[in-house]
Amino acid sequence: MQSIVEQMASELLEAEQMRVAVLPITQRHSDLTVQDAYEIQLTIMRHKLASGRRVIGKKVGLTSVAMQQMLGVNEPDYGHLLDDMSIADGATISAAQFLAPKVEAEIGFLLGADLVGPNITYVDVLMATEKIVPTLEIIDSRIVDWKIKLIDTVADNGSSARVVVGSQQSDLSNVDLRTTGMVMYKNGELAGNGASAAAWGHPAHAIAWLANKLHEFGITLKAGELVLPGALSAAIPVCAGDTVEAHFGALGSVSITFD
Repeated sequence: MQSIVEQMASELLEAEQMRVAVLPITQRHSDLTVQDAYEIQLTIMRHKLASGRRVIGKKVGLTSVAMQQMLGVNEPDYGHLLDDMSIADGATISAAQFLAPKVEAEIGFLLGADLVGPNITYVDVLMATEKIVPTLEIIDSRIVDWKIKLIDTVADNGSSARVVVGSQQSDLSNVDLRTTGMVMYKNGELAGNGASAAAWGHPAHAIAWLANKLHEFGITLKAGELVLPGALSAAIPVCAGDTVEAHFGALGSVSITFD
């Protein structure tokens, strides 16, 4: 099994570098487990860290019941955020560096203290959070045509590609994250809207799940890391010429343009 893990990790790394998608892993290796998929993801991360990359945070995916039902699962998944994935608010980036990009809006958590599982609660998350920030996650699948099942997306780093962090930072004490709203625009037209409760009722629940899940792999969430707890609405596809903005009311806004 280890040889398959290494092979799939190598394929996904090459797919990202060459921007040529691969066939779904689940079509070729039906015996792989979710645990195997995380081992593929972690193998990819070890390769990237060895090349000089640095972990700046984590992302949680599949936090909505609708997405879990679509993939036939009952828990979220996660991926890693690396330093070369961070994009400045308002920046313009080339769409050609992706295969089939989409954009999601999320409320990012900047941690001021470590979160070490396995018994983390959402209260622990709130206490460990230093600031919250408006973010856009650019997701992309190295699997052809987004034909993914849970194992495919887990192996592919939760389909994560880039993160755009808004410039405004806010204290948790100034906002009710169960009711905070978000409106997303694509080229000036409404493209999505939602509330922070879309991320598992409260985003802090998703981060508590993550801290406890990471414990299974000997990983902890560390002070200074950015954690994305899940999208507040459906991902929107983008291409060259598109601008996406997300407005989070008092929490501020964040935008990205593709050329």
